[in-house]
Amino acid sequence: MLVRPPAVAVDAVEETCDETRLESELNDADPGVRSRAARALRGARSGIAGLCRRLEIEQVTSVRTALLTSLIRLKSPDVVERLAEFLRSENVALRSAVIEALQVMPDVALPTLERLLGDADSDVRIFAVDVLNELRHPEVPALLVRVLLQDDNVNVCLAALDGLADLDDDVLFDPLRAFVKRFPAVPNVQFVAKSLIRRIRGSA
Repeated sequence: MLVRPPAVAVDAVEETCDETRLESELNDADPGVRSRAARALRGARSGIAGLCRRLEIEQVTSVRTALLTSLIRLKSPDVVERLAEFLRSENVALRSAVIEALQVMPDVALPTLERLLGDADSDVRIFAVDVLNELRHPEVPALLVRVLLQDDNVNVCLAALDGLADLDDDVLFDPLRAFVKRFPAVPNVQFVAKSLIRRIRGSA
């Protein structure tokens, strides 16, 4: 007796074929086709790799936006890790777009950003701090304070200081004094940090 294959198996095959077609269309010469394919892959976790591959080389802003929107909707650690690699890119537009994308995924992005604070490349650490500075997450201030106290690159520290500048909180008093002592010969450190110290004293 012949047994009909279950419908779910057929559906799975069709879905796989459809995603394969869409990933192929991500490389179409027509930006409109690429945008539609990116939007169609919005809920497909299996499409993450294809979306990221296209993102790396995409030059059209509208298509890049569609690619990132689909990746953001997935909000997975895998997406965050892949996007974080683009912080090393020489493509400024791509890097800026990725920074903005990571900023809207605070809970998922935080572990990766914390790891990047220890990256050997100071530029990557600065970009990670740039993301943290706009991240609405309760753990961010403590991470930025850690940067002030531990990072050996003054530019990374100053980037972290930007994120702490709007906090009128006396818990920053001791970290700021320690930061001033770490870079005694850097005028900008002395000016900015001491200004914040005076403001905290005045608001106490």
